[in-house]
Amino acid sequence: MKLNPTNLFRTMVRMRAFDEACLEGVPTFEIHGELHTGIGQEAIGTAMAQSLTPGDAVVSTHRNHFHALAKGVPPRALMAEIFEKETGLCRGRGGHMHPFDPDRNFSATGIVGASLPVALGYAYAFKMKGQPHVAVGICGDGAANHGTFHECLNMAAAWQLPLVCLVENNQYAISVRFSDVTATPTIAERAGAYGIWGRQVDGADVEAVSAAFAEAVRHARKGGGPALLEAACYRFRGHYEGDHDNYRERAEKQRMRAELDPVARYRRVLIERGIASGEELDAIAAAAKAEMSAMLEDVRADAMPDPSGAMNHVFAEPA
Repeated sequence: MKLNPTNLFRTMVRMRAFDEACLEGVPTFEIHGELHTGIGQEAIGTAMAQSLTPGDAVVSTHRNHFHALAKGVPPRALMAEIFEKETGLCRGRGGHMHPFDPDRNFSATGIVGASLPVALGYAYAFKMKGQPHVAVGICGDGAANHGTFHECLNMAAAWQLPLVCLVENNQYAISVRFSDVTATPTIAERAGAYGIWGRQVDGADVEAVSAAFAEAVRHARKGGGPALLEAACYRFRGHYEGDHDNYRERAEKQRMRAELDPVARYRRVLIERGIASGEELDAIAAAAKAEMSAMLEDVRADAMPDPSGAMNHVFAEPA
């Protein structure tokens, strides 16, 4: 797989600008409930975008924006859904935790540990139909300690299903430190218990995680059975907007942001390699910010759902 470094950088800064635009809807109460951003985890979403095909399925978590963009979900429709507009993916009924795009085989759930069973169903269907697709089930380090994690990987291994389990290990399950509740140093090493492909990768290195995700997808797509990829990363903001985040020391957060910011790290790499100048990369980032700011203003002008239709699109209609 040949990567275009400039495009990798552009994708990461567009993802970050998207989430930064969404942040504006929290203090204004345009977004209700919890908003979970992926700021600091852009390299993982960007890596996914390099290997997924239209027929593949992605089932994400409460922190799903970058995964949706990686799967090709239109950013405007996604933003409109996050801002609960009638023009959103689910006409404002799903909000930011439950976006659903059946045309692109993308969905998300706010229930921790619930993404893998849905992805397993996709993987089973792909194998039954003889389709060359993979199902990517995404979870965090907290969900990796749920029973669904074991059940799904065990079944996928037993039946050799094309399931890719992508674990975004950002070191905290809300406020619980990973090392305090997990017996093993990594999650990826559990792959040996199921006899499947497994690897841990630096989730802040966009080229490394792109290569690892591509290998996991190839393995599953070619009939090798499931794959377990753990991307070690760090979220820069609280678990959700409004989280006081007192469980992490300020010094830790400052140090991790300096070391593990995938955008800043790759910017340095591109300059050192002579691929682009700082001015050129800053212009790309500024363009991404302007694009998302304009999109936000456009979305804000959209209509809210009519309250009288609150029960519409909730129940299946008889055929």
